[in-house]
Amino acid sequence: MSSEPVSTEKLPVTVLTGYLGAGKTTLLNRILSEPHGKKYAVIVNEFGEIGIDNELVVGADEEVFEMNNGCICCTVRGDLIRIIEGLMRRKGKFDAIIVETTGLADPAPVAQTFFVDENVGRRTKLDAVVTVADAKWLKDRLKDAPEAKNQIAFADVILLNKTDLVTDAELREVEARIRAINPYAKLHRTQRSQIPLDEILGRNAFDLDRILDIEPEFLHVSEHDHDHDHAHGHDHGHDHSHDHGGLKHYHDEDMQSFSLRTDKPLSADKFFPWIQKLVAEDGPAILRCKGILNFKDDPDRFVFQGVHMILDGDHQRAWKDGEKRDSKLVFIGRNLPEDKIRKGFDTVFA
Repeated sequence: MSSEPVSTEKLPVTVLTGYLGAGKTTLLNRILSEPHGKKYAVIVNEFGEIGIDNELVVGADEEVFEMNNGCICCTVRGDLIRIIEGLMRRKGKFDAIIVETTGLADPAPVAQTFFVDENVGRRTKLDAVVTVADAKWLKDRLKDAPEAKNQIAFADVILLNKTDLVTDAELREVEARIRAINPYAKLHRTQRSQIPLDEILGRNAFDLDRILDIEPEFLHVSEHDHDHDHAHGHDHGHDHSHDHGGLKHYHDEDMQSFSLRTDKPLSADKFFPWIQKLVAEDGPAILRCKGILNFKDDPDRFVFQGVHMILDGDHQRAWKDGEKRDSKLVFIGRNLPEDKIRKGFDTVFA
């Protein structure tokens, strides 16, 4: 991880994901056609989906680059790197980049591209992963499509779209399922993907403050809810739900998330070897980790995020006078080794 200050030149990148038909293309067309005075370069990954409305794109004076291969993997990462390097040669032509992944894609390789490739990482920063979810069909997709679950787990911002097609009870139910997978994303209810664009663009995904300071109630589950191992045999690996005074709480069997927080200063010499060893050993289980860190004798907040085994981090800004200097970390993943992570974290204080 580099520790030189972030250059203000870095272009923010928004990764837009979501299952087929959830409303990503509608959202993209709205971003391109609204009179916000900003210019976006859009990278789309077509995979038998309805393409972007080209007249609209042209009218919005944006640039759209199509990746020639619908499968997001190494070839696409190469494609993405080439496209972004091409864009960087035309610096100043646009304010941000939006990457739309195919509905079937796992967002991980796309997000990793911004950490892995040095040239890309020097000039761009992953601003946020925005997932569009279909309120009516998401519940079914979570059962039969692991990609849909990954997209929810990965998100910094979730648009729960088409809310007009479901009842209030169904909406609460689907929100509870989303929360079981990812309690840390900012969740918006939308119709026809309508949302103020500043809610999804320029989010600075590192900024966990908003999320963790309003840590939602469903994270404070009473003890008996965790004592449900005996139920697994009858459960065929699906969700448990508990009723907390009207608020349903689901445990997602294979996806978990938790946060760590401390006001003790951390030691950079202990923290970095620990987190690097952790992702080397348990990276496949960790879909996403991110944090704001307070290192001893460091006047700046250090922010980091990781996707599987790849980590990226940098000084963000100076701690403000009177600001509470605490460290906050979030882990989201499949079958996370929570005890191991908590014990390891206890060893990195200054």
